[in-house]
Amino acid sequence: MQYFPLFLDTQSIRVLMIGAGEVASRKLDLLTRTEADIRVIAIDVCDEVLHYHDSGRIRIVQRAASKADLQDCDLLYLATQDEAFNQEMALAAKEKGILTNVVDAAELCQFITPSIIDRGRLQVAISTAGAAPVYARELRARIETLLPASLAPLFDFVAERRSEVQQRLPNFSQRKLFWEQFFKANGDKFDANTAHHYANGFEQLSCEGDILLVDDTAPLTMLPIAAIPLLQRLDLICCAETIPAALLELCRRDAARSQLLTLGQLTEHYQQGERLLIYGDIDAIKAIKAHFPMAKHLRAGSF
Repeated sequence: MQYFPLFLDTQSIRVLMIGAGEVASRKLDLLTRTEADIRVIAIDVCDEVLHYHDSGRIRIVQRAASKADLQDCDLLYLATQDEAFNQEMALAAKEKGILTNVVDAAELCQFITPSIIDRGRLQVAISTAGAAPVYARELRARIETLLPASLAPLFDFVAERRSEVQQRLPNFSQRKLFWEQFFKANGDKFDANTAHHYANGFEQLSCEGDILLVDDTAPLTMLPIAAIPLLQRLDLICCAETIPAALLELCRRDAARSQLLTLGQLTEHYQQGERLLIYGDIDAIKAIKAHFPMAKHLRAGSF
């Protein structure tokens, strides 16, 4: 993984954009949605960039840029047509520890801007590490159709109530169950029923545990798609040895990990409503299945 995706808090970030043409305006289309302080330095300024200045969203300094302008800067975008100047400024910025993006010059970039789907607090970022931006745009278009605009006010609603849920449900497992049941009942809508589903959630906190079994003969790439949502809700992953990386990729990243537990310990976790995944050799999995007939043994193409 060459590029590691991060979501950066922009409230105290200072962005410097050098260049104010059409390419710069496309970057500003996204940057101006953030809370970053944005300064643009360029001799010539296109109408689109000037619009952001007139609206008070950015500051423009109309002159040639120099290395001295790199002071008080956290992120640097270089969007000029002067390749030699871009390279010189990128190297100077790197020496100062300033993260830099040089438009259309991936070899000079320390970060790249992904294709972004914006639903308010819900953000989806897509990147092909610069290899196929056209495909990233097509994938974005597909995902856009799956995420309704109602998600923006829905997540504002959820954010405003997180403190109340933490106070009323001090136990993390209860809170996790509450939100799972809320989203299952409400879906991705935001309407008159949303507050009703929220209130009902506190009255219906019941949960049965789940045990998923995967034996070491199973081709992990062939596990049933229907099992993925369950793997993403796991509380605990048990394995006698190293958990295969291909299996971990399918599981909830925050799930706890443990060596194989005794049958008594597994029973205790299950009765507490936890969701377990047990990975082991075929004989161990068969023995656990015999003790827990309700367990789901995941095999290639079956569930």
